[in-house]
Amino acid sequence: MSRDFVESINPATGEVIARHVLMDAAALNAAIDTAHAGWITWRDRPLPDRAATLAALGAALRDRADRFARLITAEMGKPIAQARAEVEKCAGLCDWYAANGPALLADEPLPVTDDGRAIVYWQPIGIVFAVMPWNFPIWQALRAAVPIMLAGNGFVLKHADNVQGCATLLAETAVAAGIPVGAFTNIAIAQEASIGVVGDPRIAAVTVTAGPAAGAAIAAEAGRHLKKSVLELGGVDPFIVLADADLDAAVAAAVTSRFANAGQVCIAAKRLIVEAPVLAAFTERFVAATRRLVIGDPMDEATFIGPLARPRGRDELHAHVVASIDAGARLLLGGEPLPGPGNFYAPTILADVTPTMAAGCNELFGPVAAIMTADDADHAIALANATEYGLSAALWSGDAVRADKLARRIEAGAVFVNGISASDPRVPIGGIKRSGYGRELSWFGVREFANAKLIWTR
Repeated sequence: MSRDFVESINPATGEVIARHVLMDAAALNAAIDTAHAGWITWRDRPLPDRAATLAALGAALRDRADRFARLITAEMGKPIAQARAEVEKCAGLCDWYAANGPALLADEPLPVTDDGRAIVYWQPIGIVFAVMPWNFPIWQALRAAVPIMLAGNGFVLKHADNVQGCATLLAETAVAAGIPVGAFTNIAIAQEASIGVVGDPRIAAVTVTAGPAAGAAIAAEAGRHLKKSVLELGGVDPFIVLADADLDAAVAAAVTSRFANAGQVCIAAKRLIVEAPVLAAFTERFVAATRRLVIGDPMDEATFIGPLARPRGRDELHAHVVASIDAGARLLLGGEPLPGPGNFYAPTILADVTPTMAAGCNELFGPVAAIMTADDADHAIALANATEYGLSAALWSGDAVRADKLARRIEAGAVFVNGISASDPRVPIGGIKRSGYGRELSWFGVREFANAKLIWTR
């Protein structure tokens, strides 16, 4: 990498796919000018027209599904079947907001009938600057962009260096679907240039999915300029299995949640907290199921675990594994990088993990599962909350009433009972503590960046 360009490198082979020239100051200024002009055009379209255009975006994504999927796999290593699922999920996102969005932004009368007529109108606030990660190259960008743009805002995307091909194709697809040129703009800039964009007076607000350090830096700059920000900063999400859970269902869900996308998922099951009476049975089945996972060429339809997206990520992951074993964790499976080209890491399972170990308090962004033992349900909740993060959690139990009471005690933005943590346009996603603040998706994501404008006529 140089100061003038970034490279897309195939993480399965190490080969350079493409070089993308970074914008200089003049090009960046021109891009934001174009974004502003595009936003004005988009803002002035009636809400039903914006919804219809988002439906067209969903259709355009399906038309380009194979192209998108192959590019996702080539740029960040996601197995091709999972990449296709990501594209379809994005198209479904567009469908849902096209169908439900106008109702979410409908005028809201307020009960002041004794003193005139009061109505809240939801209006756009301007251009939202988005700093997005590489692990879901189009889902992360669109889950932010679609509700933001439905509300009439513009969207300027600063995507991760290694998925610039996906970012470029997204912007092209937006225009093909009928979104005005500039209303969805991709800017290829160095990471450090993001701070300057936040302060640009043409930018109204910021949304970030990143690590806590990067998120805090961008949010601090947004605060300095009195601009709203929404942050999703990852987590060490607990996956609690109580003694009365359906063990086979819990094991299958844990394997999927922990190892899909090679474990590079913000809301993946990071810490498997298992009640003592079923610990041995759960662990035996979980290890056996993990052994059956196919790891290899991400372009192969049979592959479930591909390479990690970046060599640095694999090195950091392995350091956490080694540190945890040194601190007393038991290695049940894997525990090392795989030989040969690419950033492959063996599916790994650690047992006897405690909250102070590296695997118990850090976000392991890779195919490593940390199993913790809970004495009882209360201890499981205490372990789940023994973290600085609070993005999502899963809780498995055969008693729905008890599970609901326990779920309310978990410190997280969302708790999924007898299911895996998932993002879905029908429900909000977002965290607390060091996992960030604000919400995406559902009506929350639409209204986060909309002006609730009151007009009270007496």
